[in-house]
Amino acid sequence: MKVLVTYAFDEEIIPFEIQGVDITFLKTGMGKVLSAFNLTKALCEEKYDLVLNVGTAGTLNHNVGDIFVCHRFVDRDMEKIELPDVCSDISFPEKVGIEIIDDYNKIGVCNTGDSFVTKAAHFNGDVVDMEAFAQAMVCKEMNVKFVSVKYITDIIGQNSGEIWLDKLRDAREALKEFFA
Repeated sequence: MKVLVTYAFDEEIIPFEIQGVDITFLKTGMGKVLSAFNLTKALCEEKYDLVLNVGTAGTLNHNVGDIFVCHRFVDRDMEKIELPDVCSDISFPEKVGIEIIDDYNKIGVCNTGDSFVTKAAHFNGDVVDMEAFAQAMVCKEMNVKFVSVKYITDIIGQNSGEIWLDKLRDAREALKEFFA
């Protein structure tokens, strides 16, 4: 199995191996546009069986340190637009062929937008990021399986920016342990 592991920026990378899996790492950059562009370019250059997005996220309803495996993705920038053919929700099958991901019990919905959320009363999902929906859309269009593993670094509305920066090391350690 060939897997492309995507991450937004250097502080999120955690080198890991999975037995029987050929892994390539790709830094996509932050935000939906840059992330979609770099993933599309990589998928045009090489065939992969799965894109595995790994990174950090905020939340309203869970705890710092929780890890969620996401198979459903919502675009918070587009979900309020009521026009025909506007896609704001994408789902993938929950089995991807990697035991540590397939057997994990915290399954979540990832809400993506082009802003770092510091205030919110409600959003559709368990975790919030800035890249996953765009990558999911690229994978859906290119017929490649997609899944995202997100470590919660901050509770939205509680100094999210400062807490997020402080929690990056914790995120790397926890994600490294997750994949060990």
